[in-house]
Amino acid sequence: MHVGGCACGGVRFEIDGDLEGIQLCHCSICRKSNGSAFAANIPVRTEAFRLTSGADLLREFESSPGKRRTFCGACGSPIHSRADAVADTVRIRAGSLDAPTGTRPVFHFFTDSKADWWEITDDLPRYPGQRPV
Repeated sequence: MHVGGCACGGVRFEIDGDLEGIQLCHCSICRKSNGSAFAANIPVRTEAFRLTSGADLLREFESSPGKRRTFCGACGSPIHSRADAVADTVRIRAGSLDAPTGTRPVFHFFTDSKADWWEITDDLPRYPGQRPV
């Protein structure tokens, strides 16, 4: 089991099972939503994700049609996103997990819109647009 939460500690969650690899998204919406060069996301099946506290603190907004981002309304920490097209999966923000996670980054995507001030220096696979299925 893995546990995590927001910066203020108001939102806490658990994830059953092993974690998939971390996917690094460089799209402009992820960059703006996370205030960073990219978002580090881990896909998690909804049945494996369990909110243990802070449901009343969660806020959500639709960043693009069919895509919702959930964050803590008290501290602003991003928690996960969900796409209608993949309703059985949430994309947990890797930085919200307590260590150790036992997982590593596996690829970059939307590299065509990466921040001009950031250089990708690793050897992970890169995708100019949408992540592979």
